[in-house]
Amino acid sequence: GVPKASFYVWAQVPDSHTSASFVSLLIERAGIVCTPGNGFGEHGEGFVRFALTAPVERLAEAARRIETAVAG
Repeated sequence: GVPKASFYVWAQVPDSHTSASFVSLLIERAGIVCTPGNGFGEHGEGFVRFALTAPVERLAEAARRIETAVAG
């Protein structure tokens, strides 16, 4: 059946970014979409939320892309 829950990872953004600027970087450099934490209130600033709803292989590829985007 259809799952009744989702899994998310909240990750702290690098010091040089806001939640929104880090989301923009990931979209532009890695083709990764995540949600800026500030959309969940003031305490979410400085974090992004990733939904772990894709197959493990796709999540591993996303992790590699994020690593490359942050390094470059």
